[in-house]
Parts: sequence; structure tokens; C-alpha cells
Amino acid sequence: MIKKWFQNIGPGTLVAAAFIGPGTVTLCTLAGVNFGFNLLWAMLLSIIATIILQEMAARLGIISQKGLSEVIREELKNPILNQFITILILSAIVVGNASYEAGNISGGILGLETIFGEFKYNFGDLSINFMSIIIGVIAFVLLYIGNYKFLEKALVTLVLLMSFSFVITAVVTSPNILQILKGMFVPRFPDKSLLTIIGLIGTTVVPYNLFLHASLVKERWHKKEDLIFAKKDTFISILLGGLVSMSIIVSAASISSTNILNAADLAKGLAPLYGDFAKYFLALGLFAAGITSAITAPLAAAYVAKGCLGFKGGLQSKSFRIVWIIILFLGVLFSSIGIKPIEIIKFAQVANGMLLPVIAGILLWIMNKKNILENYVNSKFQNILGFIILAITIFLGAKGILKVINFL
Repeated sequence: MIKKWFQNIGPGTLVAAAFIGPGTVTLCTLAGVNFGFNLLWAMLLSIIATIILQEMAARLGIISQKGLSEVIREELKNPILNQFITILILSAIVVGNASYEAGNISGGILGLETIFGEFKYNFGDLSINFMSIIIGVIAFVLLYIGNYKFLEKALVTLVLLMSFSFVITAVVTSPNILQILKGMFVPRFPDKSLLTIIGLIGTTVVPYNLFLHASLVKERWHKKEDLIFAKKDTFISILLGGLVSMSIIVSAASISSTNILNAADLAKGLAPLYGDFAKYFLALGLFAAGITSAITAPLAAAYVAKGCLGFKGGLQSKSFRIVWIIILFLGVLFSSIGIKPIEIIKFAQVANGMLLPVIAGILLWIMNKKNILENYVNSKFQNILGFIILAITIFLGAKGILKVINFL
């Protein structure tokens, strides 16, 4: 039974790999350090919302055998609206992932540096971090091979490594189980916690995963009968991702220091209390989180560009490769020489803030179209849940945009 499940695991795990990046790890670390177990409920809520939306995306991918961006391009008949949504999607995901890629690679570097120390070389005034090049080369090789099954196995292995690392770290800190359960099921809003709560939800319910998931499932499965495997894969994989995020919060809650700014600081902070054992496991998890996101971000952008612009061919096609190579190259360049493209990041954050509710709304609309999904359209209950999540995404999107333009 377990062997059969592992044979059908894949796309969901890649989605979990995509949302557990360095940003999520850092935010969960700060949530644990500043608020203990009190915000675990927000992460549980995020995971439930993610499972509901990603199940819809997976169902769409299997039944239609098309990516989400492809379906949107075909179904939006109004040319002005179609063009606006296409530009918004490309701006948020292709430009966005290009600007965030440096952060993904830098997160992996933090994990490596915690174990091996820095590996930098100075060329006059220019300092180059060679670890970003190492991570870039690994990501390039895995993506360039262009074999979905191989890429899936590599990423599943890295996600399992990441999960094992973070969960073991949490267990080592010997947390109070009753307090954890209370934090998960009793919503509390400590002082100054609102932005962290919004951040925890926003870093888990991300628009590009909807595009990634719909595209990945059609690479993995081709028959309607496979829908049951996709649902199990989505549920278990994203639940595993939630367990990882919660493990980071639990680990961070055991540190009383206020000087913890990221997961690398947390690794160093755990060492005096729990020994280098905990430090190395956490660093390994941080490396896995960074490198998996460094692979899935260019992959998602390439799938989105393919669907929006009508590229032909698969993972090995020239146009597909050009997109992910550009994004990976920019990530390696910016992370290796320490440049932060602030203005591009701000633009991408505004675009993502607009895109999340728009795509959630469009997805709900599509999931009720029988000409696409036949008898696999949403049930009334799924629509009710969907509209609740849509309301949450509108709030998240508005807060994200306001934050960027300095209203918060």
C-alpha cells in the first residue's frame, strides 16, 4: 500500500517544495521567536486553503489536460480582458519569479554556510559568492535534463530531506504537545501579530502554485481515473508541507533570544541548547528549501509563459528552456554579487497582490464550466469553501499592495 502511494506521489510534493522557500522559512522562524505557538492556527488555516485551491487546479489539469494559463487564454473571450489578465499573469509570475529567484538561491546558501562557512572571493570591490553558482549549476542540470520523472524524483527526495530535517529539529527541542495543539486549534491574536498572520497565509497560498500544479499533473497523469491519485497526492503532500512550516515555528519557539532574524540565526541559536546536531539538521533543511524553490520558480514561470504565449513543445523545447534559463541566470547573478532588485521586487509584489484574488476568482469560475470539466465541476460545498478563500485572498492582496506602497 505504502509502495503504491509512493509510486503516485509527485506533483503535490513539488507544490509543497515551491511554497516552502526561504521566505516561508524566515517568516515561520520569526513567528515562532516572537509569538511562540500562538500562530500555529494561522498556518493550519493556510494549509486548508491551499489544499482546497490546489485540488481544484489539479482536477482542472487532469480533466482538461491543459495548464491553467492555457485554459484562461482560451476561455476569456473578451480581447481586452484577456490581454489584461495575460499581462498581469506574466508580470506577477515570470517577472516576479525572476526577482524572487535570488532570494531562493540565497536561502540555500544560508544553509550551506551554516555548515561549511562562507565561500566568497573578492575581485577588487566586487565580492562573488561561489555557493550561489554551485546551487545554480545543480538547478540548471536538473532542469536541463528535461525529463519530468527524473525531475520529480529529485525534488521529492529533496522535499523528504527537508521535511525530515525540520521535523527532527522540532522534536529535538522537546516541545509541549498540549501547547502545540492549543496553538493550532485556538485562534489568538497577540499584540503586533496581524502582519505576521497575513504573511503566514500569504506565503503559503501563492498564485504561481496554481499554474504549476495544473501543468505538472498533466505531465504525470493522463486519464480521468487518475484523479483519485492526484487528490491523495495533493492532500498528503501539502499536509506534509504544513507539518514542515509548523515544525519551523515550533523549533523557533524554543529560543528566547530576540536576535533571531532568519533560519540561519535560528540554527546558530539552537546549537548552545541542543548541540550541533540540531544546527546541522536545520541547516540541511534550509538548503533543501532554498534549492527546491530555486528549481520550481523557473519551472513555474516557464509553464506560465508557455500557456500565456502559446509556446509549443514540452520541457525540452527551446522556448521553454529559454524562459527558465533567463530566470535562473538572473537569480544566480543577483545572489552571487549581492544585488537586490528592490524596484522589480516591489513591482512583482504589487502584481502578485492583484493576481491572487483575480486568479482565485477565475479558477472558481472555470471550475463550474461543464464544457471544460464535464461532470467534474465543483460541488456546492466546494464553491462555498472557494468563495470563503476568495474573500481571504482579496484581503491578502489588498494588504500586500498597501504594504508595498507604504500605507502600512
